[in-house]
Amino acid sequence: MKKIVLSIVAFVAFSWHIGSQEIAPYIEIGKSNKNIEQVSDDILSVLNENSFTILGSYNPANKKSLKVIVFTRPDIENAVVKVADRGALAAAFKVGLVQKNDVVTISYTNPDYFFRAYLRDSYGQYKSTFDNFTRDLRTTFEVVGMDFTPFGGGVEADRLKKYHYKIMMPYFTDPVTLNEFSSFQEGLEVIESNLKAKKGETLLVYKILYSNEKVAVFGVGLGNQEEGEAYFLPTIGEDHIAAMPYEIILQDKTATMLHGKYRLALHWPDLSMGTFMKIMSTPGDIEDVLKGLCELSEADKESL
Repeated sequence: MKKIVLSIVAFVAFSWHIGSQEIAPYIEIGKSNKNIEQVSDDILSVLNENSFTILGSYNPANKKSLKVIVFTRPDIENAVVKVADRGALAAAFKVGLVQKNDVVTISYTNPDYFFRAYLRDSYGQYKSTFDNFTRDLRTTFEVVGMDFTPFGGGVEADRLKKYHYKIMMPYFTDPVTLNEFSSFQEGLEVIESNLKAKKGETLLVYKILYSNEKVAVFGVGLGNQEEGEAYFLPTIGEDHIAAMPYEIILQDKTATMLHGKYRLALHWPDLSMGTFMKIMSTPGDIEDVLKGLCELSEADKESL
């Protein structure tokens, strides 16, 4: 009887340990002495050769020493869109390249971290698909580097689905509504038109469109030197560059974004409150820019 009790205690302790294990938002693949464009070409090549889909790339803050490559895979796209509450945000993964002196550090967003955060209670439903994706991604990147070191802070695995930075801070389930349109098609046309015009000094980095489901995700570079990436990234940390770009998600007639106080904290979970306060205006600045992308221009209004 004593042995049985001890076994149960050990099992519970083991289960608690697994559930409370911290997961980091990024994984460092390794470092390279090649220049950033050569490394970028290598990444694009191995992703293409292993059936991943390249969605786009750009230089955040317009800095040549920073680059992000966005990619996905059909099985992931098809799974995450089934999660009705903005699950499509989990379709895009990013490789971040940071060049300091003559060394480029290569990292990528950790699938296990972001699937848990964005899909929450639906994570377990597609876990085998996600596990295959995670494993295939590591195998693909082994051609480029062999470190695979988690970094960027950590959040307990079972806390990610209800993650928030501090008490009274927003959750995933507290999005910011950017606009309500008369139809999905109108929303699509307005956002695409504004992005084409680079309204608010923005850049369309990628788009994922699910026509049948009436869902679209836009990855938006924030180019304003005083309020955009050039302002906040040096303060909170360019090593987390794979956090960018920011997203708008259009679902049916409604365009939303993740609240800045949630989205930035999720991607920089080790931020101190003191550092967070230095970019206190940033969540509002981003909201203003993305709302601008969802507003009808005067020409659009006249044509209606």
